[in-house]
Amino acid sequence: MRSLLFVPGDSERKLEKSLTSGADVLLIDLEDSVAFEAKPKAREIATAFLTANREQETRPRLYVRVNALDTGETDADLAAVMRAAPDGIMLPKSISGRDVQHLAAKLAVHEAEQGLADGATRVIVVATETAVSVFNLGTYAGSSPRLAGLTWGAEDLSADLGALGNRTADGRYSGPFWLARNLCLFGAVAAEAAPIDTVFTNFRDMDGLRVEALEALNDGFTGKMAIHPGQVPVINEVFTPSPEEIAKAQRVFEAFAAAGNPGVVGLDGEMLDRPHLRRAEKILARAGLAVIA
Repeated sequence: MRSLLFVPGDSERKLEKSLTSGADVLLIDLEDSVAFEAKPKAREIATAFLTANREQETRPRLYVRVNALDTGETDADLAAVMRAAPDGIMLPKSISGRDVQHLAAKLAVHEAEQGLADGATRVIVVATETAVSVFNLGTYAGSSPRLAGLTWGAEDLSADLGALGNRTADGRYSGPFWLARNLCLFGAVAAEAAPIDTVFTNFRDMDGLRVEALEALNDGFTGKMAIHPGQVPVINEVFTPSPEEIAKAQRVFEAFAAAGNPGVVGLDGEMLDRPHLRRAEKILARAGLAVIA
């Protein structure tokens, strides 16, 4: 998952247009981008869109961002969209791994009712939208086999903290939000889930987006969310390994395999140990993900 594009669930036009955006994942939103009174109609539109497109051979993966568990709207969201078998559900404002377990139990019931394979519906969690959730980022490990990714959010966290803003004068995240970002990265890797960077809200600033995406890639994130289709090409470019990176990673992988997977191998006059192999494997995995529709 390189690019994950948010699309309002109440806009048929934007949903249809998003299919050609190049995003790896469409996040069909029933939460923040949909007014409360529009949510019933948004569920209908989202379900119809999923039904019309889920059998397409080449398409993005289709996830639905439902409303948070404490809103009283989650069950209505799931009752509507699970009839159309989405690839996954995004859970916002998660507090801990217990929320994933809670959602997983609900999904298991819906899968059984709809004749879907148990565990077929994956889960991505927005894991840093409240102060208390930041203290629980280590609880997602082992929470559910459904867990596909963890991401973080700065806007709701800013509101929860009462912060006046979440960026410094030079455009970088300020201390509390940088901490949440980094802990999300650690929590995702510990849970063996994809670490996904948050949105870049200035959708006209492609240079700023590129800088932030490159920084996320350097630190270990494997993808980034987008709020506008125009952001997708930049994100895809940054998170797609170059041919040179892939070739080098393949040579490292093959060197260890040829030597019987020892602790250390020599390649081009350099001694490489197991962390080099793990990095090579992650690059190859990213390359594989990049070509999955």
